[in-house]
Amino acid sequence: EEMKMTEKLPKLAIVVPCYYEEEVLPKTLKVIGGLLKDMIKQKEISGESVVCLVNDGSKDKTWQIIQKAAAKDKNIFGISLSRNFGHQKAIIAGMYECDADIYVTIDADLQDDCCAIREMLKKIKDGCDIVYGVRDSRDTDTIFKKYSALAFYKLMKLLGVNIVYNHADFRMMTRRAVNSLKEFPERNLFLRALVPLVGFKYDKVYYDRKAREAGETKYPLMKMLGFAWSGISSFSIVPLRLVTFTGFAVCFLSLIFMMYLLYGWAHGKTLVGWASLVTVITVFSGVQLLSLGVIGEYMAKIFIEVKHRPLYIIDEKTTPAK
Repeated sequence: EEMKMTEKLPKLAIVVPCYYEEEVLPKTLKVIGGLLKDMIKQKEISGESVVCLVNDGSKDKTWQIIQKAAAKDKNIFGISLSRNFGHQKAIIAGMYECDADIYVTIDADLQDDCCAIREMLKKIKDGCDIVYGVRDSRDTDTIFKKYSALAFYKLMKLLGVNIVYNHADFRMMTRRAVNSLKEFPERNLFLRALVPLVGFKYDKVYYDRKAREAGETKYPLMKMLGFAWSGISSFSIVPLRLVTFTGFAVCFLSLIFMMYLLYGWAHGKTLVGWASLVTVITVFSGVQLLSLGVIGEYMAKIFIEVKHRPLYIIDEKTTPAK
């Protein structure tokens, strides 16, 4: 479904997933809402454009803040999910439930530079269907986070996953790209690798990532590791092939070890060393358990996929302000 930019101003939906964001949300509304108003005033986008805030099961005052903002401003639209479905599914809910010509997704913490949205829009008007927001540097990260993130991107590339380097979930997509994204039925969502599979013409916009304005990160170390593994196991079969390779390697080493034992027996050598034997058994047992664990992870994903459970369930939407 092609947009005809020359006929009318495009309707923009800025999708903002929110999970326990009561501390930063007032400023988020002021900054992103102010940007939207200015873009409307400058006739860059339609006056029907909206900031779509998705409450992902927050139990604090996040939804109340969204409701109050939506009651005062017709360009603010709120969606509250019935429970916490996760960051990726909250983004999907915002895009799928808003009728717009162009969609941009950005986190509520204001670390991503929302001013880059204007540059993204220019690239969309030049014919792109997808524009990725890419970090210029990681100066605001801790040393551990900086190098672990770089290792993650390199690992994903090594495993054959098509992912944009230093890009998170700050991106702009046309309606055509979003409609194409709907054709992917998977429940194990990892949008950083899923969106590139859509194809179409794309470009990048570089920006400086800022420090978090308020509140705490929703992705501590363990959650980040889980997110990274989810991405790897959803888009790469290399770990399964490594299991197969390891199996062949262990069998080969076992054959060599057996030949060594036979050689020793033939020459009347007494074999001693229970410690070494126990070590070998323990190592091979660990390899087997690790291999079963990797296979089990993939089976678990299949188990989730075949159920075809809904990506999200909406509890409530805000009514447009008069």
